[in-house]
Amino acid sequence: MKTNQTKKLCLASLLCAIAVVGSLFSFPVFASKCAPIQHMVNIICAVTLGPWYGVAVAFVASLIRNLLGLGSLMAFPGSIFGALLCGMTYWKSKNIVMTLLAEVFGTSILGGLCAYPIAVLLMGVDAGTVAFYAYILPFFVSTAGGAILSGILLAALSKTGIFKSMSNEKVYQ
Repeated sequence: MKTNQTKKLCLASLLCAIAVVGSLFSFPVFASKCAPIQHMVNIICAVTLGPWYGVAVAFVASLIRNLLGLGSLMAFPGSIFGALLCGMTYWKSKNIVMTLLAEVFGTSILGGLCAYPIAVLLMGVDAGTVAFYAYILPFFVSTAGGAILSGILLAALSKTGIFKSMSNEKVYQ
């Protein structure tokens, strides 16, 4: 049991590091920095570790990115909602396509809507200059790119048999 927890923690740490380093490869879309690697990590974490590790990795990666100046406060709603929703979807359905769509919906719609009060209350954005749905499109662009990347990566890993060996060891359950 202790070895299983150690493996999960190591994998979560590795995924968190990938998300932080991957944020160096971001691009601006309107008022947001889009980091598709974070969304790829959310999906990989959901499939391999489950929803709660996914939320923890998303939060810690967002925190580290902000502390290092690699992200903004938008990193929190832009990653946590997608991580939770795609983790719950994979946990219940074990369907990769639904998991990818859940990440896109959770990040773009739920995260985009929750970014508005953060922008107004914490970042000093004037409520009259930005619509409450203004962050949906930039979050959609970022998460769609991450979902495509993770779909390709998951398909490649599935062909190599890595997921079968992980399920035999019960790393992600």
